[in-house]
Amino acid sequence: MRVVEVDYLVIGSGVGGLRAAIGLATGGSVYVITKDEVRESSTEYAQGGIAVALSDEDTIGIHFDDTIKAGDGLCNEEAVRVLVNEGPERIIELISWGAEFDRSGSKLAFTMEAAHSRRRILHAHGDSTGREIERVLITKARNMPEISKYSFVFVLDLVVLDGRCYGAYVLRDGQVEAVLARATVLATGGAGQVYLRTTNPAVTTGDGIAVAHRAGADIADMEFVQFHPTSLFAPLAPQFLLSEALRGEGAILRNIHKEQFARNYHPQGELAARDIVSRAIVAEIQRTNARHVYLDITHLEPEYVKWRFPRIYRTCLKYDIDITTELIPVSPAAHYLMGGVRTDTWGCTSVAGLFAAGEVACTGVHGANRLASNSLLEGLVFGARVATAALDNIDPRADVTTSALTLPLCRTKIENADEIRQAIRKVMWDKVGIIRSAQSLSAALDNLGKWEHILEDTYATRYDNEVKNMLEVACLIANAALHRDNSVGAHYRSDCPAPP
Repeated sequence: MRVVEVDYLVIGSGVGGLRAAIGLATGGSVYVITKDEVRESSTEYAQGGIAVALSDEDTIGIHFDDTIKAGDGLCNEEAVRVLVNEGPERIIELISWGAEFDRSGSKLAFTMEAAHSRRRILHAHGDSTGREIERVLITKARNMPEISKYSFVFVLDLVVLDGRCYGAYVLRDGQVEAVLARATVLATGGAGQVYLRTTNPAVTTGDGIAVAHRAGADIADMEFVQFHPTSLFAPLAPQFLLSEALRGEGAILRNIHKEQFARNYHPQGELAARDIVSRAIVAEIQRTNARHVYLDITHLEPEYVKWRFPRIYRTCLKYDIDITTELIPVSPAAHYLMGGVRTDTWGCTSVAGLFAAGEVACTGVHGANRLASNSLLEGLVFGARVATAALDNIDPRADVTTSALTLPLCRTKIENADEIRQAIRKVMWDKVGIIRSAQSLSAALDNLGKWEHILEDTYATRYDNEVKNMLEVACLIANAALHRDNSVGAHYRSDCPAPP
């Protein structure tokens, strides 16, 4: 068995992982692995922007209050204070590294999104903020010789001996390797692919949460899955995210009869919190016996729309929709997981030597419902903090020898893996989706239980291990949702709705 020894192992190459790697490089060798191309992460697809209290009309205190309110009373206030207080410093740092956020003259341009009480959303190239942040972080990391990046390396499980994490077993070029490290950082993103409709890229199969769970790490708040209200709904189109910023700029939701409806469900209409808007859309789809609703931005100046949302404009054109003159068919899709591997405000998990940052982690900063555009900021802030904590958590690997390692036995394949993967996604969408109940959740767990034998083995391909991880994460979400017998934030139980 090939064994690689490094100082620090980072699993994932989104904003959280790259920012952690940059910080860790001051203390030794850093090995960044990602199961696909380095750029292929949820960060790359983040359109709306990054929230930060830097404008003249905003304060850190107001950003704190908005985040707490969106979290529906379940935020970890200490984590929120860290986010809003350290956020400005991280953005200024990013700009010093070459980030080109959009400006109005010489000043940074800020826009509005749902549930924010101030215009505090920075964006880059209109609607390509995540791509710009990823570009800057990759460039910064590339110029640091301590950081080595490896694509198409899949994490199978963590190396845990006597309750401490010493790295990970990985699948590389069809062979299993052990990567031993003083500290290991999980930054694998979310798990949107467990749902039939999702705005997440294909790589988000919940791998980090699954391997952490198998290693004995505490997992928290898995019932809190945020569904984005507006993803493109077209037969031949991907479930492409239509940014919250569209509604922030005045886009109107209309039903299949072209009637405006959002204010019938909440006084804030299109700018209510995401869970409220998503449920409003579902209710309107059911009321009108339709498959989707429309997003209308045709009342805005066409040239402004093209400038402000170039990526959305070009993508919709590919599917014969000109958003400057036509209504856009939309419906909700799974978008963000507030839960994950439980950490403190320094990214430390319950397993010594194991850290987590970004969407895979659960600091409690989002509570029951993430405030729009706080996720990229979370990746920057807690990615930097994870690096600080891991640098202070030095372990010489004295107790790890090759003989102590247990090489995973990889079986050939999962029979009918394609069908099982699709069935998991459909069960989760139908039974553990935007609106749930004890009956639907119990039915989901019964269905998922048919494949529990899959969890007992490790497999020879990335695809089959992804199916295993999706099943494990799906069970965690469904179980957590069944045990929380009230409605709060993004978790809505029709059999016990929240009080008015």
